[in-house]
Order: sequence, then structure tokens, then C-alpha cells
Amino acid sequence: MTEADLIHAAFRLTPEDEGVLTATLSGEFSNGPISAPPEAGFPFGGLLAALCAGAMRQGLGIEAPLRSLTVQYLAAARYGQSLNFRPRMLRGGRNVAYSVVEGGQGSKLTHHASATYGADGPTPAPLTPLLAAPPSLDSLMDAPGISGPMAPRFAQHVDYRFDGGPNILGGNEAKPVVERVWMRVKDGAPLDELRMCYLLDALYPPAWTAFKAPPMMTTVDLRCDFLNDPTPDNAPGGWAFFEYRLLDHGLGWSVDEAVAWGADGRPLALARQRRKLL
Repeated sequence: MTEADLIHAAFRLTPEDEGVLTATLSGEFSNGPISAPPEAGFPFGGLLAALCAGAMRQGLGIEAPLRSLTVQYLAAARYGQSLNFRPRMLRGGRNVAYSVVEGGQGSKLTHHASATYGADGPTPAPLTPLLAAPPSLDSLMDAPGISGPMAPRFAQHVDYRFDGGPNILGGNEAKPVVERVWMRVKDGAPLDELRMCYLLDALYPPAWTAFKAPPMMTTVDLRCDFLNDPTPDNAPGGWAFFEYRLLDHGLGWSVDEAVAWGADGRPLALARQRRKLL
């Protein structure tokens, strides 16, 4: 199976009876290390967010652009079982639509998500430009990515070009906890809302760059806001520039954000993730 076929299969949702859509979870998209069996980790949260978004759009026939998505990770999904999604429209207005979806395996509820949809107009110029312009994509042709036996399995399906990183395991100790990187999903397809959901979570927790011994944590919820639609001009070849930043860490929680920028300096999307320290 080619890389494009593998990624296409990971995003696939199959309609079943009574409005249910099912997805098959592949161990290729585990968040566990590539040196261990997929069962050493759990299904990757960015892919699960994409499936929640896809289930609402596909199951409810929504055509308006996705504007916000909030996913609560209630319990770990398991490989070898179908993941079932039950989307429901809360209100389908002419300008704004609201929907929810529940995901689960058997009687166990694993995910709950809500989304807002609505048309948008063009922004005349970037109103919130990058604080520091990214290096050109071509200048980082030989920049490091994420590799090695401890790299998560889901990362093998992403192209990374770091600006000064990766700084995992204490590289940002006593410095601003920020990672800057060009990214795209490896199938090279145009950047869309599903691939954006994937990429907004496709890096290790920023807190892992602040400590030589990274704290263990698990995601509780992830919120994504979609600001400007990707185009071949601002996301050439599916690439976007990402900044991941630690916002707060301690008292049982870690909170970080990711912002995706287009090649023209226009913000495309942002995400905020709350993780429970274990």
C-alpha cells in the first residue's frame, strides 16, 4: 500500500445503518514509539480529531467551511475494533450551523466533539502577522525531522522541516518553550480541514522540550479554530508553518497551543490542548 493509500484509508469513514459512520483504526497511526508494537501507544489524537470532523461533515451533509472543532478524549480507543461515530445536527442555520458527534466502540464512549460551521469573507491583509518570519521552505531542505526508535508511529506520515529544532528532551530548558517547523502530511495532498486537524497535533507536547526528563501526560481536550482557508498559494504542496508553544504547566495540567501560518504570513488555524499530568 502506498503512503497516499495508507493516509486515505486512515481518514475513510464508511456509512452504516441509522446514520452511523465507522472508521478502522490502524496501528500505523499509534502515538507509541516506532520501535515498539502499536499497542504500546494509543490511536493518535490528531487523526481522531480529523475523524470526528469528517463524521459530522459526511454524516450530516454539511457544506459550509468548518470554523471550530472541540474534541474531548473520554477513553482510549483500541485497535482491532471499529470506531463508530453518531453525528447530530443541533441547528442548521443559513449562516451558522452547529453539530455534535459521539464516537465509541461497543458500549464504551471514547470521544465527544462539537463543531461550528459558517461561510467567511476574505481578509484584506494579514492582521496578525508572525512575530518572526519563518525561514523559506527551500532553505530548510536538509533540516532535521523526527526520526529514531523513539519517534511516534504517526510522525512517519508527516514531513517535518524544523527551524532550530527539534528540541525535545530539554532543548528549550530555561528558554522560551517554542518549536517552529514547516509540516505537511506525507501524501502531498492539498491541505484541507482533515489534514489540518492531523498536523495541529502532530508534534510531541511542547513541555517535553522544557525538561530533560519529560513528564508523562495524556490529552483531555483539543480545540481547533480554522481562520483562513488553505490554498495552493498560501499552503503550497500542502505545507504550512507551525509554532507550538507551552502556555502553562503545573498543578496537574499542561496547556499548550499550536498556530498554523500560510506562506503569505496569514494565520490559517490554531489549536489549544489541555493535557492531564500523570
